[in-house]
Amino acid sequence: MTNEDNSGIPNGTSTRNLLQSVGDRSPIIIMLALVLLVTTIGVVSVYLKPSSSVLSEVDSPASRWMHYTLLDALAYVAKNNTVIVCMVGEAYLLLLNNWLITVARQKHVEKVLVIAEDYPTLYTVNERWPGHAVMIYPALDPASNNYGSVILELGYEVMYSDVDMVWMKDPFPYLEGSHEVYYAFDGYDLKFHRFPTLLIHLFFLVFQLKICTCFFYLRPTFGAKLLMRMWVKEMNSQTELVNQPPFNWALAKISKKVDDYLLPMTAFPSGLVYFGNKTWAKETEGQHAVIHNNFIVGKDNKMQRFRDHGLWLVDNHSDESPLGKL
Repeated sequence: MTNEDNSGIPNGTSTRNLLQSVGDRSPIIIMLALVLLVTTIGVVSVYLKPSSSVLSEVDSPASRWMHYTLLDALAYVAKNNTVIVCMVGEAYLLLLNNWLITVARQKHVEKVLVIAEDYPTLYTVNERWPGHAVMIYPALDPASNNYGSVILELGYEVMYSDVDMVWMKDPFPYLEGSHEVYYAFDGYDLKFHRFPTLLIHLFFLVFQLKICTCFFYLRPTFGAKLLMRMWVKEMNSQTELVNQPPFNWALAKISKKVDDYLLPMTAFPSGLVYFGNKTWAKETEGQHAVIHNNFIVGKDNKMQRFRDHGLWLVDNHSDESPLGKL
């Protein structure tokens, strides 16, 4: 009787007999191996395969905009070394369209570059208005304005504008002189003070929140670049997603190193003064250049307030926007 070890192979089996035994079973082994390989590939592919949404983006004609860089966009959009920048997500596309109508009326729309916060915005804008939207990778944190520093370092002059604004006049003639930074006041006109808005104004002054980060103009100078770097630094030190307080703190720290200019409130009113005081709005009528629809929360509320004051244009004038009717 032949002895067997723990492997189940008879001790007396020769190498030739062993190979013959394995060879007789090779079709089965090969089949089992193939089944195992196919199964493994199927399981792994579940984890490695892109989602359908990603595939649709990659396979779509719009996928070329994923490789469109800020450098490309600036070279295409900037006119006379100047670019008008806004930052928008999909939820605010209608407000963007309303703003674009007013910018187009002032003959500056071709300078506009949309910094897209998401893919739908990137694709929607570029599908209708090729080359005027770019996403900076990795996608920007809403609290970060580092792209402003990048644009300045590339040597461009940049005007930033929120899209909850309307341009009643051309803002460029108000950029008097050759200052490095131009910005608007975000408080209240004391001449027309009214409780409790006066308290809000005083709060802004005490906590250095008087300068609005929703509209400004920067030249590519040392002072402006320093301000942008300090602004980013202040924002990175905060835990909350806000940018206006850090901007004011940065400006306060380096105010002696920056040649800045405060734009007149009559031409650049905040929502607090323009929408909050009918007397002020009436007495300064005809002097407004850029009206900011702030001091109100929510895009629907902003849109309704524009409607209430005859400043919502997309319903009847969408043909004046490069995006058309959305």
